[in-house]
Amino acid sequence: MSALKHQNDPDLVRELLMDPGIWVVVGLSNNRARPAWSVSRWMTFELGTPIIPVHPKAETVHGAQGYASIADIPDQDLKVVDCFVNSSKVGAVVDEAIAHKDRLQLDAIWMQVGVVDQDAARRARDAGLDVVMDTCPKIEWPRVRGDGMQR
Repeated sequence: MSALKHQNDPDLVRELLMDPGIWVVVGLSNNRARPAWSVSRWMTFELGTPIIPVHPKAETVHGAQGYASIADIPDQDLKVVDCFVNSSKVGAVVDEAIAHKDRLQLDAIWMQVGVVDQDAARRARDAGLDVVMDTCPKIEWPRVRGDGMQR
């Protein structure tokens, strides 16, 4: 386990995973070989979490209308921007989320396993967004449930 995982506030992780709010999943397409597809499927069908796919192809995934960018998402109340992009690209995603934070009523940025950008995390926090970095909702869920069992 990396040291970064210890920096994630367990109360924040619990709050984000237990909240029924909508998650924007950046990097989600219909490519079933990608972790974004399987994790978002689990979130959608096992947890009942509504999602919005964001990918340049703007594909509908798991029945959810996709958009090419965060900027293209219509005004609404969203919860989390979940980043399935390389660490080298996550800063741009975070900056776009910050730019649309108020319009989309965003609460948090979640950077997936292996996605680390301390500067982007700092910018997000400075903008009033909570940040979880270098972990996956599916990994955290058994801890949140407190039973050690994965759904």
